[in-house]
Amino acid sequence: MLLAVLFSNSEGNILVERFHGVPAEERLHWRSFLVKLGADNLKGAKNEELFVASHKSVYIVYTVLGDVCIYIVGKDEYDELALSEVIYVITSAVKDACGKVPTERLFLDKYGKICLCLDEIVWKGMLENTDKDRIKRLVRLKAPTEF
Repeated sequence: MLLAVLFSNSEGNILVERFHGVPAEERLHWRSFLVKLGADNLKGAKNEELFVASHKSVYIVYTVLGDVCIYIVGKDEYDELALSEVIYVITSAVKDACGKVPTERLFLDKYGKICLCLDEIVWKGMLENTDKDRIKRLVRLKAPTEF
């Protein structure tokens, strides 16, 4: 199961988070743990360079994309290899939604579209879609039509 998908800025402020099967009382621990992990390791990292960690029998894959840090936490069948595929799909979707590697401002401007992409990629803790074109089709925002 994918336990968490979390986005933060370089200062450690949470931009987007999705938890699945994580009790509310543990979420603060995970937020602070992941942000500290990123602060310790992502300084000077290249865009989309993957980092891997393990904590309490779960796997963590994280990276930096522009001004945004991305963390994926999984357990059981979502080991490091599976999580690296998930993070690849998510980074591709974010770049597509933003049109380029995002600054924090651009990320926040495209917040709604990014959240829709996340919902299409990960649903209830399971990887749902990995096809870039399918995700684009599913999240296409259309103006309401007049009847």
